[in-house]
Amino acid sequence: MTHFYESLFADDAARLIAAGCFVLTVALYFVSKRVYARFRQPWLTPLLTVPVVLVAIVLGARIPYPVYFADTRWLMWLLGPATVAFAVPIFEYRHLLKKHWLSLSVGVTVGILVAVGGSLILAKLLHLSPELQRSLATRSVSTPFALAVSDKLHAPKDLTALFVIATGVVGMLFGEIVLALVPLRSRLARGALFGAAAHGVGTAKARELGREEGVVASLTMMIAGVAMVLLAPLLTFLPF
Repeated sequence: MTHFYESLFADDAARLIAAGCFVLTVALYFVSKRVYARFRQPWLTPLLTVPVVLVAIVLGARIPYPVYFADTRWLMWLLGPATVAFAVPIFEYRHLLKKHWLSLSVGVTVGILVAVGGSLILAKLLHLSPELQRSLATRSVSTPFALAVSDKLHAPKDLTALFVIATGVVGMLFGEIVLALVPLRSRLARGALFGAAAHGVGTAKARELGREEGVVASLTMMIAGVAMVLLAPLLTFLPF
């Protein structure tokens, strides 16, 4: 009987901690978003500051990852509807897709080949495990698409999501450096740069540059995601 009550208390405590982690994650995001809106520093972007703070808190409090993920998994589920919402500005600017479909298609194709090929070569050189290799191969598209591809490749979803977010943040930061060193005047080029290299994170950054840049980034991200899902069966033949 004592073990029963101890187990019941532990379950209640775990559920309470999980709910607290959910509230903490949402609260940190809105706080960091306000800070970023005020200071506009790249290293203050919510997708960089929130994970760092959360990791520090979770490690400091010794909260097991399954406990943290128990309630916060719903936030990952919302990535699907959020990605679909990008279709609204795409529909409004569909004339851009008709006008630049060839440039976007070629750019997305080259981007996927470079991303997947580069990830696989790097993973081979570093002698990474097959699980890490499969997760890295899917990192070049937005999270919902990457998770769908990871199912086909039997890659760990947690690692896939981590690599996608890391790719987005790094792509956004380096994208700003590229724009500073090589000023791109074309809105198409500026938007495609962030959409292809940093997918969802880059699209948010592109929208800060301008509405048209954000639409082009959305187009690039969506086309790359759909193409990656369609090509997923072929990726299973890669030498992981």
